[in-house]
Amino acid sequence: MSKSPPHFGPMPGIAPGHEFGNRLELWGAGVHRQTQAGISARQGEGAESIVLSGGYEDDEDLGAVIIYTGRGGRSAETTQQVADQILTGANRELARNIVLGLPVRVTRKVTEAGRTFYRYAGLYRIVRHWAEPGKSGHRVWRFRLEAIPEQSGTAEPAAAPAAAGAKATLFAAENEVQEPAAAYGPAPRRETTTLRLVRDTAVTRQVKVLHDYRCQACGVRLGSAAGPYAEAAHIRPLGAPHHGPDVLANVLCLCPNHHVLFDLGSFGVADDGALLGLPGQLRQHKKHLIGADFLAYHRAHFYAPQAEESAL
Repeated sequence: MSKSPPHFGPMPGIAPGHEFGNRLELWGAGVHRQTQAGISARQGEGAESIVLSGGYEDDEDLGAVIIYTGRGGRSAETTQQVADQILTGANRELARNIVLGLPVRVTRKVTEAGRTFYRYAGLYRIVRHWAEPGKSGHRVWRFRLEAIPEQSGTAEPAAAPAAAGAKATLFAAENEVQEPAAAYGPAPRRETTTLRLVRDTAVTRQVKVLHDYRCQACGVRLGSAAGPYAEAAHIRPLGAPHHGPDVLANVLCLCPNHHVLFDLGSFGVADDGALLGLPGQLRQHKKHLIGADFLAYHRAHFYAPQAEESAL
């Protein structure tokens, strides 16, 4: 583990496509400050970089999208999974990047014309994490990474997503607000990119109406001048790789806070409606029958009881 403070975002003078002869060169340039481990992270602060070297059998590199396998449980001799992975250490720091909105630098190990080297791929955003059985049958933690198109300037933490798995639209401020100088000096202002997630279907509207816009986890009903506000959380996420359906049995009505916590696996729901990881019982409606198979899927792939911090 590197002792110097972590650096998130691009390294000065290193653009996507830059090549390095070996891991020591990567380390010397500060791109990846581990000479062996595939994840460079600092406990409680997040992961700053990863190296894709083909070591994990469950990795999927699709270019702009990477399904990355977490650390642990692999045999040093065969490179196959021989034990379950847990969401601690470097794996937990990768998940922390989602909460903090931090990018991760990605470098690929490349073999071309009999030569092996490392090629910097640029910045990626970690958009979701989940657990599932890997090819060897052992439980692994997987992370979906998506390339960030604009990779110039210094990275700043982006807003944490309100609901993972939804359609994403990027908004960037076009002009900075000019304010009069104060005696204590102007606050620094930087252009940032915010992730805004939008999903609105007949099913999501229906679940909000049935519950009168009250959160099924806490019972809070948020009001505004424009009317009440709640969010629809898909229990088994839509789209690849989860392919959950947009049906009422696969949706919960939640406040924004509990939507984020549910998507991050901070709490789950038992088949009888008991909240797992939170006190209390899920609020239910006789016209809203929740699918037990969807709840079981969320518990198996997302719900991770919070554990004490462990060393990386």
